[in-house]
Amino acid sequence: MELFITMFRTFFFYCFILFVYRVMGKREVGELGIIDLIISILIAELVAISLEDTTKSIWLVIMPIILLVVLQIGSSFASLKSKNIRDIFDGKPSLIINNGKIQVKEMLKQRYNLDDLLTQLREKSVKSISEVEYAVLETSGKLSVFKKDRNKKITFPLPIIIEGQVDYDSLKLLDKDISWLTKHLSVDIKDIFYGFYKDNSIYIIKNNDLNK
Repeated sequence: MELFITMFRTFFFYCFILFVYRVMGKREVGELGIIDLIISILIAELVAISLEDTTKSIWLVIMPIILLVVLQIGSSFASLKSKNIRDIFDGKPSLIINNGKIQVKEMLKQRYNLDDLLTQLREKSVKSISEVEYAVLETSGKLSVFKKDRNKKITFPLPIIIEGQVDYDSLKLLDKDISWLTKHLSVDIKDIFYGFYKDNSIYIIKNNDLNK
């Protein structure tokens, strides 16, 4: 009888967790943020407890899982509405190589060592650090690499405005300030959904453009 109950619970939680992750909208394990990873671990622990102790009601596991999913969905909506909240939950990308120079302080801050850097560069088919102009450690842990350009231009889209907020780290990278930015914009910063710098030009997507 106990074997039957365990098998039933295993099948039930397989279907239930599959449904839960569909609701959460995740596609790959590598896309999980910190909050999602914590929730995944907690869900796994709750299911393990239920399978180990079949005398406890299954609802003692279902209800906490539902609560965790509600918290995850709530945090996701909050992140969509606010960049500051998104930075708290997911962190910010880190510039590991700037203008061909390794940013040692940033690497120490992220606890990212040289072996990690070299390994990820090789995965990008980069033979030497000397080939790299910029390298950004994304919040997912992946390294985005941009090779040197002969014309000495910033060839990748550098975000300078995100959801109406200026990215001052990007301005610092460009050696520009807020007055330079406002001078080159024809609309108010708050009306810009996304703005980026590339090839000595600023490109913007206005909030109104998203509603068309």
